[in-house]
Amino acid sequence: MNPALVCELAPSVLDGFADAEGRDILAGGLVGLEKETLRVTASGLVATTPHPIALGSALTHPLITTDFSEALLELVTPALGSAQEVLALLDDLHRFVYRHIRDERLWATSMPCVLHGGAQIPLAHYGSSNAARMKTVYRRGLGNRYGRIMQVIAGVHFNYSVDDRLWPRLARLPGFAAPGADGDSADTAAAQALRSEGYMAMVRNLQRLGWLVPYLFGASPAVCKSFVQDAATDLRSFDANTLFYPYATSLRMGDIGYQNRQEEGTGMKACYDSLDAYIRSLTWAIETPCPQYEAIGVKVNGRYEQLNDHVLQIENEYYSTVRPKQLTDWMERPTLALRRRGVRYVELRSVDVNAYHPLGIDAEQMSFLRLLMLYSLLADGPRIDSRERRAIDTNQVLAAHRGREPGLKLHAGEDAPTLRDWALRVLDAMQPLAELLDGGAGAATDSGYCRSLLTQRGKVLDPQLTPSARMLAEMRERGEGFAALGRRLTEQHRATFLAAPPSPERDAWLTDLAATSLDRQRAIEASDDIDFDEFLRRYFAQSEAQPVDLPTPV
Repeated sequence: MNPALVCELAPSVLDGFADAEGRDILAGGLVGLEKETLRVTASGLVATTPHPIALGSALTHPLITTDFSEALLELVTPALGSAQEVLALLDDLHRFVYRHIRDERLWATSMPCVLHGGAQIPLAHYGSSNAARMKTVYRRGLGNRYGRIMQVIAGVHFNYSVDDRLWPRLARLPGFAAPGADGDSADTAAAQALRSEGYMAMVRNLQRLGWLVPYLFGASPAVCKSFVQDAATDLRSFDANTLFYPYATSLRMGDIGYQNRQEEGTGMKACYDSLDAYIRSLTWAIETPCPQYEAIGVKVNGRYEQLNDHVLQIENEYYSTVRPKQLTDWMERPTLALRRRGVRYVELRSVDVNAYHPLGIDAEQMSFLRLLMLYSLLADGPRIDSRERRAIDTNQVLAAHRGREPGLKLHAGEDAPTLRDWALRVLDAMQPLAELLDGGAGAATDSGYCRSLLTQRGKVLDPQLTPSARMLAEMRERGEGFAALGRRLTEQHRATFLAAPPSPERDAWLTDLAATSLDRQRAIEASDDIDFDEFLRRYFAQSEAQPVDLPTPV
């Protein structure tokens, strides 16, 4: 069978973790969420008010920040051991936020509410420090390059790292050992190389199977007409104010979304052959001028319009469905963090906000995503050649625009399988791993991972069970457009969160975090002793051998 189509886990892999400790290792690891949500008015328009000071500093708060816009909240959980812990914290964050946004709401869907042009979308503001100014200038550059409307699409990012005990076991299995790895020293360079290559193989397989995520969890089959600026669009009219594709799953992940815009005329394409290749491709983009961005200018009439006129301003500008990540020190470039310390976790970015759940994601989704990511790590993950790269990009758009279309065919080497058949094969290949995670071969189908797998199989067999189909069906039955659907679900979720505040202990903790973050912002502002031009020069001058020459605030 074409390896690009499906890869069953080798018996040696399953056998290598079949004992009680092995199953515990596979079920271990950490998960975290980053949930974006647009702050809107009672009438469903983007809020133009500042980030509420009671929520703390968007620059320094570890859990509550903003993304592109002052109105685009990002709620971040730390990496925790279970989905239940993560969701409980995310729930408290929502309740805490709702206590401090007065009559505003948190928009329930990935695609934004009614918009009145990009000029009405406020850039995120982080204070007066050089670090804060850099974040705002970066966002101004994004707006200048791609338009502000594109930047207020919301999503859920799923972060996952395996139990560190997994790597020594893998190193002893055939085909997994990195050169020089003995599997017994977790701190050696060889062990770090094995970990990074394992995560990069996961990334490659998540790209190969990336079309599965919008099919199963896509919840943006329609959009308000105010979002679409291209009069030549082939989107169909659902009603006077709504555009859609009949079989769409996730317009957020399709051609009208943000992904791949960096490649238009820039020649930018990240390479995932290895961690080194990935870092080199992003470094090239950050250091290489781009004529189409040179036309914007950098410092125009005394104001920075972008951080630079290169293919990428910084690493985060490169949109991809999945990223290898490492935690960064103060003002450390992400590529240098990866170079110095390897991959720490993988971030899956292709998950739409689940409009039917107040948190935007539920435990069953998290179980499946965790299973998919672990499967992608343990399965063979060969390098992606240029032909397969084109197929991956094509399949992503096909699944996003037409995923529920009967008989839809995808691209897999010499094969052209239907989405349905390919999805069923992948789910079949994941079944033994789900059973192992749930307690061993023959685990009951109603246990956690097996139950989630069964739910996803139902969506493949019956596309009407997908969130995207449910949204369109409800819109037809109720005679409501996308904006009306979004407002209805937003009000339902708001009522849920306002019904009860966080516990007194959790509320006190979050209140203290907010105050501490404001103190840290003031300390950062007080520590500035150079102008912004010099700050940027020093930031971009850092290298693998030369740490950033900027003092770390106390």
